[in-house]
Amino acid sequence: MRQMLFDLCGATGVTGLEREAARLAAEYLAPLCDAVRVDPLGSVLGSKAGEGAHILLEAHLDQIGLVVTGAEDGGFLRAAPCGGVDRRLLCGQEVTVHGTEDFFGVIPASAPHLAEKDSEKALPATALLIDTGLTRAEAERKAPAGSRVRFRTPPVALGEHRVTAPALDDRAGICALLRCMELLQGQRHAPVTVLFAVQEETGGAGAQAAAYGLQPAQALVVDVSFAQAPGVPATLAQGKLGGGVMVGFAPVLDQGMSERLCALAEQSDIAFTREIMGGRSYTDADKIQTTGSGVPCALLSIPLRNMHSAVETLDLRDVEATAQLLAAYIIEKGAAA
Repeated sequence: MRQMLFDLCGATGVTGLEREAARLAAEYLAPLCDAVRVDPLGSVLGSKAGEGAHILLEAHLDQIGLVVTGAEDGGFLRAAPCGGVDRRLLCGQEVTVHGTEDFFGVIPASAPHLAEKDSEKALPATALLIDTGLTRAEAERKAPAGSRVRFRTPPVALGEHRVTAPALDDRAGICALLRCMELLQGQRHAPVTVLFAVQEETGGAGAQAAAYGLQPAQALVVDVSFAQAPGVPATLAQGKLGGGVMVGFAPVLDQGMSERLCALAEQSDIAFTREIMGGRSYTDADKIQTTGSGVPCALLSIPLRNMHSAVETLDLRDVEATAQLLAAYIIEKGAAA
């Protein structure tokens, strides 16, 4: 699982440029499904026949990054956030610019000796620059406006069970769905469609469009959510690394599905916690729920530290717990058909 997750996190997939990540995810998915296709927006869909009502399994392909808006003298590229980038963490980052070709860049960080008053504040989007080492003409040619930029940080193991990497949000969800499909092999289960959706970080268009065409009876969405960390109140971060899968409870989620997932986790000795939200889930479940005449949704989340940064961190045991609970639910639905 670690190697699969590292491979997925290493693939380019900034929102709007998900092709490489989609290709790799489709390669992993193909042996586990009856058919795999790519829809007009670029989302990957894999179907597997079964007994009973059709269930959609969804995780998103795209990752946060930057988008080039122009070039300055000295080969500096202007850039803006593409998705919810934490601008406080950008200074000093290494990046890959995906223009007419891929090339290296760094986001400048002023030396502390030269720091101005209030320099600890987040960098304004209008001040974001990438140093490329090129001339302005070369930078404009190699990275025209609209080119995407992603963090260059490599995936790394942290001890026996934990890993850190950019794009764990939500390649970890994709990994959980792939593992779930492995667990379903040879089992009687409900018919499923696996959806690896594009454009979640900018509003959820990929999931919404695909769900509209599929009209499943139910949907199980897998994303990441906040894990406890030093200095973070437990009321804001309800998950715990190594504490298992987080089962969502929110007005937009189906209460019966959520309760059944908790009951199955208890019966199967799968570690879990309840995650309580008072409104939207801020995941693709919000879009899927309102497609067509409506789709009952449940949300399973993998605890994650340092979300929307280049050093997102999780525990592989939580990915496995997520996959195990998904498989138990789908097998139960197939057995009842």
